[in-house]
Amino acid sequence: MERHNIYGYVRVSSTDQNEERQMMEMRRLGVAECNIYVDKQSGRDFNRPQYARMAARLGQGDLLYILSIDRLGRNYQEVQEQWRVLTKEIGADICVIDMPLLDTRNGKDLMGTFIADLVLQILSFVAESERDSIRRRQEQGIAAAKAKGVKFGRPGVAVPKEFPQLVRAWERKKISIEEVLEKSGMSQATFYRKLREYRGL
Repeated sequence: MERHNIYGYVRVSSTDQNEERQMMEMRRLGVAECNIYVDKQSGRDFNRPQYARMAARLGQGDLLYILSIDRLGRNYQEVQEQWRVLTKEIGADICVIDMPLLDTRNGKDLMGTFIADLVLQILSFVAESERDSIRRRQEQGIAAAKAKGVKFGRPGVAVPKEFPQLVRAWERKKISIEEVLEKSGMSQATFYRKLREYRGL
């Protein structure tokens, strides 16, 4: 009997997130460490070198474990496309750990395939709608806060009263840039930025 390979794909959305939960699931399911591929990428940067390496190794009848469908793509279209490529073009099976209904090993007949595809479409649509909703709420919250006068980003550095005198002394080479920075309490980048503002540039 032909022996098929088992793979696992793990993705976390930033290098700060811990992938250990996904790794534990892969080990529990018997995926060999050498067959687990891990990408740590931000949501905006979807360049996933390990995913590409894994997809290149996947073959007909191989099994791929992923924790959830959003590991496959950033949005509804990408999830659908990757699912199609992996299951239809390559001919691999996919098991979504968090959603047992999405296991292509079950129901290989027409009805089983139809149900899996339908569930996938609904879940990937819901996942994208959720992300859009969160993004909209964040944007609305920021807009409301700005309307109330809340300022975002680092607070601006106050310009000392003697700033014009320090600038003149520095321009006349009476004091060094180091002395200017020390007396004004600014970094070099802040000093030059304030200098441009002072000169109206």
